Amino acid sequence: MILGQVVDFLGVPDDVPAGVAKRMQRQQVLYDGEHHYDVVLGEQALYTNIGGPVVMREQMDRILRDIDLPSLTLGIIPATAPVDMLPVHAFNLHGDEVHVELVSSGLNVTEPAELDLYRKAFSRLSDAALYGEAAEELLQKARSFWGGARRG
Repeated sequence: MILGQVVDFLGVPDDVPAGVAKRMQRQQVLYDGEHHYDVVLGEQALYTNIGGPVVMREQMDRILRDIDLPSLTLGIIPATAPVDMLPVHAFNLHGDEVHVELVSSGLNVTEPAELDLYRKAFSRLSDAALYGEAAEELLQKARSFWGGARRG
């Protein structure tokens, strides 16, 4: 569904089945025992309706299923939490590179001083996040919300 929205928005050829297969393949790194991911997201993301209530509830179920994986540390910043920085775009920090996904393209940042800023930003966001049982409570709350939502 989301990939279909991307195809429609960008006006690119419809290759959704191949895109889904590729994304499912990439997710296997969560289970291979060789990688670790530190993820921080805002609570608002749990309520941004992409795909309707059924899809959103399935997303909450998936996150709740995987939250205790040894390869994953998941933090959720509560909507009302004080965050010691200005809101910024989403970014992925891996090794000596940051990837920023933009509407029309992606941007890779490799300049050491800029990488330090992204590390500092991630640290501040991480400090504002809840982990473990507290994060699970936020996920359960969102799951309950989507379970009672009308199909939209």
